[in-house]
Amino acid sequence: MFDRGSAEYSKLIPELSAWNNGAGIDVDGWLSCKGDFELAIAFSRMFWPEFTEHDGCVLFAGFGPTVYQEWLESCEGDRAAVEAVMNHRHLLDLFYHAADSATPAQLTYLGRVLKDIFTAKLQYLFPSRVFTVEFDEGPFANPLDYQLTFWQPAS
Repeated sequence: MFDRGSAEYSKLIPELSAWNNGAGIDVDGWLSCKGDFELAIAFSRMFWPEFTEHDGCVLFAGFGPTVYQEWLESCEGDRAAVEAVMNHRHLLDLFYHAADSATPAQLTYLGRVLKDIFTAKLQYLFPSRVFTVEFDEGPFANPLDYQLTFWQPAS
């Protein structure tokens, strides 16, 4: 599990140091000033995603059965490969409007947290199954390469 206690939030959220006439603010105080319930509700979908079972695979809810079938054929029936591709998420796609401002440190932090969340939720929902949850940490020249995915390894 990723230890968030060692995170340097002032580097991840540069705005923290500007608050209180330059005296700064901690991340929890900043969140209580900047956040709102609508945003928290929206973030709940990212931080506790919905999964569903289909044809022995576990996929993000809302997947397209036609797309699944196309990937199954393309991957020659390898369901683990289908899960890996259909469940992958590029971190930049989460906030495409802010992609130009994302730093490698921010992408790494968020990817590590999401990896832990996906691992915990998959284990909670499917305790008898084994999953590989993978986050590519980089460093990458192209920030689009920071991505996260999960699959069930072939037994």
